[in-house]
Amino acid sequence: MKIGIVGLPNVGKSTLFNALTKASVLVANYPFATIDPSVGVVGVPDETLHKLAKLSESEKTVPAAVEFVDIAGLVKGASEGEGLGNQFLSHIRETDAILHMVRFFDDPDIIHVHGDVDPVRDIEVINLELILADREGVQKRLERLGRDVRAGLKEAVAEEAVLKKIEQALSAGKLANTVELSKEEHLLVKAQNLLTLKPFLYCFNGKSGGHNIDEANDGRADAAKAYIESLGSSWVSVDANTEHELNDVSEDDKQAFRQELGVQADGVADLIQGAYATLGLISFYTTGPKETRAWTVKRGASAPEAGAAIHTDFKDKFIRAEVVAAQDLLAAGSYAAAREAGKVRTEGKEYIVKEGDVMVFLHS
Repeated sequence: MKIGIVGLPNVGKSTLFNALTKASVLVANYPFATIDPSVGVVGVPDETLHKLAKLSESEKTVPAAVEFVDIAGLVKGASEGEGLGNQFLSHIRETDAILHMVRFFDDPDIIHVHGDVDPVRDIEVINLELILADREGVQKRLERLGRDVRAGLKEAVAEEAVLKKIEQALSAGKLANTVELSKEEHLLVKAQNLLTLKPFLYCFNGKSGGHNIDEANDGRADAAKAYIESLGSSWVSVDANTEHELNDVSEDDKQAFRQELGVQADGVADLIQGAYATLGLISFYTTGPKETRAWTVKRGASAPEAGAAIHTDFKDKFIRAEVVAAQDLLAAGSYAAAREAGKVRTEGKEYIVKEGDVMVFLHS
C-alpha cells in the first residue's frame, strides 16, 4: 500500500521522508528541490510483534510495511500545469492515500511560498488543485460515456450517475471522498483513480525551538484542526527536522534527545501508525522459531482473505484457521498454554480477522 506525501513547496516533505526512510533525498530551501518522486518502504512500529518474536525465540522478525512516496511541492495553478503540476499530480494518482504535510511554525528564515503561514489557507490551496484536476477528469469521462449512455448500456448509465454525483461535489469545492458512495458505486469509478476520493491524513510539521502555531494561541491551530475534522479526516503532529536529525542516534538515546529539545512524542511512529490506519489496514501475526511476521490486510477481511496475504493456497484451499489474540498468547507464555487455557479458537471462512490476531492456517 502506497501513501503520497504532498503539500506546498518548502513545508518539510523531503525532510519528513528522510526521517521516515533514513534515505537521502534532496532537501533545499527553495521550491521544487525534489523533481522525481522518491519511494521508501517503512516498517510499522509494533511493540506486540517484538514481544511475540521474543516469546517464540524467532530467528527473524518482519514488521508490516507502508510505502511512502515523496512528491514535489504543489502550487496554486498545479491543475493547469503550474510548477510542473500535471507531472506531480500524476504521481499522486498512483498512491492509495494522501499524507498532506502542513507547515505549523513561523520562521522568517524559512521561505513560505505565500509569504506567511496560514494552515487552513495552505490546506485549501492544495485541496483545490486536487479538486480541479478531478473535476476536469470527471468531465472528460462523462463526455466519453455519452454515446454508451445514449445507447442505453446499463453499466455506462450507472457510472454516469455516480460521476454526476461526484462532479456536483467537486464543482461546489468539496473533496470527492465527502460524497457517500456504496461499495458498488466505488467500483464503478475506481478506474478514474480520482485524487480526492483517496483517504487523507494531515501532518502538522512543527519545529523545536521555533514559534509553533499550536503554542501561539492566535486561533490558527484550532481553525486548522476544526477544518480537518469538517473534512472527515484526522491529523498527526511531527517535528520532521528533529526526527531527521535523530536518524543516526541510537534508540536508547532518542527519547533523552527529544526531551532535551522539548519534543515529547515519537512523531514518526505516530505518523506511520496514522498512515496505516488511514489506509484502512490492520495487522495479524504468524509466529514461530524461524520467523515472527506482521501481515497486512484491509480492515474487515475474512480469514481466507487474510490467508491470501501469505499464500494463495491459504485462500483457495482454506479449511479453517486457529486464532488466538496476541495479548492472550503473551499472557499465557506459550501456544500450548494458551490452548490449554481455552484461548485458541478454531474459525471458519466467515471469520473476520481482528487487529492483533495470531493465526495458523489449515488448507487442503
